[in-house]
Amino acid sequence: MSYATILAEYRDDVLVITLNRPDRLNAAPPQMFDEIRDALAGLNGARAVLLQGAGRAFCSGADTSGTSPAAPYDPGDAVYRMLTENYGPTMRALNELGVPVVSAVRGLAAGIGCSLALAADFCLIGDTAYFLQAFVNLGLVPDGGATWLLPRLVGRARAAEMMMLGERVPASTAYEWGMVHRMVPDDRLDAEAMALAARLAAGPTLALGMIRRSIAQALEASYADSLEMEARNQRNARNSHDGIEGLAALRARRAAVFSGS
Repeated sequence: MSYATILAEYRDDVLVITLNRPDRLNAAPPQMFDEIRDALAGLNGARAVLLQGAGRAFCSGADTSGTSPAAPYDPGDAVYRMLTENYGPTMRALNELGVPVVSAVRGLAAGIGCSLALAADFCLIGDTAYFLQAFVNLGLVPDGGATWLLPRLVGRARAAEMMMLGERVPASTAYEWGMVHRMVPDDRLDAEAMALAARLAAGPTLALGMIRRSIAQALEASYADSLEMEARNQRNARNSHDGIEGLAALRARRAAVFSGS
């Protein structure tokens, strides 16, 4: 797949999406999120996704320069359209994806880049990484799902600290807060993230997809609704090829070999 702002390649069963504007710290124009969404729509059998940034940053946030139409121009309405037509649909597509997602964060993850990184099931960070919600410093408000995601990851008080003070959260703090899955030395980040993505890609894909969607839905559902959702998912998982293989392997006392179906 060929794109202008990202690289998308398959490494065995893993779709690796690299934000590819290193000269701009991978600042994300609307086109970048359209291209991410297009790549996610064409998984072509991939059983896991790895998101990463080229160069020394993951993503420095949205880049809306050069997107203004000719006068008359309403900047607030233009931003609204980009969030609802470009950035938002990609975040929803990522949330609804049927395979596990890993993100690897080196350097800065700010604004929409912070939301993108943390929307992954597993966010791995280098020890020099940091997160930033700096909207308030510009008289703006967080977007990209940050106000939904951050309180659920780190609690109301810490989310308010990030979004209302606009200060950077270094890697060690992000890990301490439980914002991310793992912190590793920068020189091991790529290998660790790829190894995790490959491990997930070798797992029972249907079950993993149902797990990730169930977690998201359970954040809004009642306990009773979650029990019912689990029962439906377990019925589907038990009848899947990987469900049958997993139980057969258990009975035979061997390692299961999952096909993703």
